[in-house]
Amino acid sequence: MSLDTVKHAAGTPDAGQPWAELGLKEDEYARIREILGRRPTGAELAMYSVMWSEHCSYKSSKVHLKQFGEKAPENDALLVGIGENAGVVDVGQGYAVTFKVESHNHPSYIEPYQGAATGVGGIVRDILAMGARPVAVMDPLRFGAADHPDTKRVLPGVVAGIGGYGNCLGLPNIGGEVVFDPCYQGNPLVNALCVGVMKHEDIHLAKASGAGNKVILYGARTGGDGIGGVSVLASETFDDSKPTKRPAVQVGDPFQEKLLIECTLEIFREKLVAGIQDLGGAGLSCATSELASAGSGGMRVELDTVPLRDSSLSPEEILMSESQERMCAIVEPDKVDRFLEICEKWDVIATVIGEVTDGSRLEIFWHGEQIVDVPPRSVAHEGPTYHRPYARPDWQDALQADDAGKLPRPANAAELRAQVLQLVGSPNQASKAWITDQYDRFVQGNTVLAQPEDSGMVRIDEDTNLGVAVATDGNGRYAKLDPYAGAQLALAEAYRNVAATGARPLAISDCLNFGSPEDPAVMWQFAEATRGLADGCQTLGTPVTGGNVSLYNQTGDVAIHPTPVVAVLGVIDDVTRRTPVGFAEEGQLLYLLGDTREELGGSAWSKVVHDHLGGLPPQVDLERERLLAEILISASRDGMVDAAHDLSDGGLVQALVESCLHGGKGARVVVPDDLDPFVFLFSESAGRAVVAVPRSEELRFTDMCGARGLPVTRIGVVDGDEIAVQGQFDIPLDELRTAHEATVPGLIA
Repeated sequence: MSLDTVKHAAGTPDAGQPWAELGLKEDEYARIREILGRRPTGAELAMYSVMWSEHCSYKSSKVHLKQFGEKAPENDALLVGIGENAGVVDVGQGYAVTFKVESHNHPSYIEPYQGAATGVGGIVRDILAMGARPVAVMDPLRFGAADHPDTKRVLPGVVAGIGGYGNCLGLPNIGGEVVFDPCYQGNPLVNALCVGVMKHEDIHLAKASGAGNKVILYGARTGGDGIGGVSVLASETFDDSKPTKRPAVQVGDPFQEKLLIECTLEIFREKLVAGIQDLGGAGLSCATSELASAGSGGMRVELDTVPLRDSSLSPEEILMSESQERMCAIVEPDKVDRFLEICEKWDVIATVIGEVTDGSRLEIFWHGEQIVDVPPRSVAHEGPTYHRPYARPDWQDALQADDAGKLPRPANAAELRAQVLQLVGSPNQASKAWITDQYDRFVQGNTVLAQPEDSGMVRIDEDTNLGVAVATDGNGRYAKLDPYAGAQLALAEAYRNVAATGARPLAISDCLNFGSPEDPAVMWQFAEATRGLADGCQTLGTPVTGGNVSLYNQTGDVAIHPTPVVAVLGVIDDVTRRTPVGFAEEGQLLYLLGDTREELGGSAWSKVVHDHLGGLPPQVDLERERLLAEILISASRDGMVDAAHDLSDGGLVQALVESCLHGGKGARVVVPDDLDPFVFLFSESAGRAVVAVPRSEELRFTDMCGARGLPVTRIGVVDGDEIAVQGQFDIPLDELRTAHEATVPGLIA
């Protein structure tokens, strides 16, 4: 078959093309022809198909995402915002931190190990491309029912992929989540986050400027794995015929990525690049079009110079391949030799594949024949924009009316005790140590806090002890009941988790996981969640720095719960002042901060005991969240608390169990006179935390809370080797530990 060149395409306007098979709509194909003034070549069609996919173009979501910019709060710390590979914030002392969370959901269902591993690799390269050294990763995960046979297939592979790749890179995995729910049965959520550190002057951006500058592709050779990859897989729903696209799942090599990281950092130190982009979703199609689009000129690429693992690959396949461990750099001609020397030193393949031109087109050639001639912005930044119809679903009112308050409650103290054990031993509330122990949490020696702490924390300066903390949270059950409030509750919980460790929240990244945008009910959920998140960030003063949208997470016509995952990053001036969750000192006084109301909609108790989802989620009071955070940060800094734990899934009793088991000390607790014991233990009211206060600091701490108007209630003392709720029950820590730690290994191992 003859090569489909630009000249040939112009002379054969009626030639049939597989635009539908590549995921394009008829009107999208017509728009491409309009842009080019002719039919596209096969290579151009490949580029547009991957770059105009849902995953790459955000065509269904960008009309809603623009709120993050329109409502962005004033924040002097924000150095780089939405639109680059990752956001960057100023954390003081000349340091900047970049962080981002992305999804690798569909590939991880098809090929769990490689899907998860390359999810880690991709987000690490995003951080590297900003000019930063990656210092930590996190993984918020969602799986189907814990006892479902397919969960036993997917979960161990995902966990092994995350651990295998991250551990080989030498990056500590400091946090995340693991949630089980039948709604994720055919659509597990594998979200990956990376944090990187740099000096302000080291920030790099993805742009190709300067006519004559060279385009250098370096890293691994390009192979046939990942053709279409996330750009195609993440832009369609699964049905019984589709979870078989193994060639579309990328294959990772963490040792190659480690060399790539060190090579790139040395290149940065010598200031050899004028622009840089990692190769992730859409591969070379993305890297070349985005670099050219963000620059001041055009670009010419000789595609046949790309180093290949498979010599049989067609030009279209080379452009669509999402092979891992590759970067694309823009380098001034007089710096090319030194660039290539450094790559050779690190045993990294590097090839000049083109140059920046003074024109306005992206031109790609194959053995001297032109196969691409496009305006780069039309590929990278001017894809379709859909105003999808959305409507509040008919079933939403009935769901909210099905209040959890009607559910039978424990009739006596014995039943209350039994339900506590049932809760803490349930898959979602049980210890995830079987999973997190497979991750290296302390490599590099700068991890200060890691799972199961409220947030992960790393030291970024060994002399001053400056550090950053990150937490990820998201409750799909809350968001199903009310997507607006559910998104704000995810934000509030992550914000609270960061503050509980003593760090000051600065900014967020998000991963918005939803079903098909072609369903008006799903689009309503998405619209409400993004509106809630934008409003919440405006109130809390935490700008959205970037993130990811993952749509089409559904099997047939059954969508996952709307699952906005929010990552909050905070800064702490001195990591030695951090606050852990564990109760480790007998005699410490336990105080409950915030108001406890009868709020059980979407609660862990209603799920575990009654398998019920209905009612309204807890109320959100973001001003209270801000006040609580100020108290927790001040108390940590001034040595007024020895331990703190936010209250969220499972309520107070879950927090008490986790803090007692982690610290190895029990607690004696008294139910306040104005609260029912059941509500006291199981309510999931937001804006709350439990803290352990040294007796010497009690007056100073309670005075501070009183002066600032935060409700504070003394509920007990750290003591003994059991959790004793006065007048209700005693449960030895050994019994709690058995219930809490045996569940996940019993289900999965």
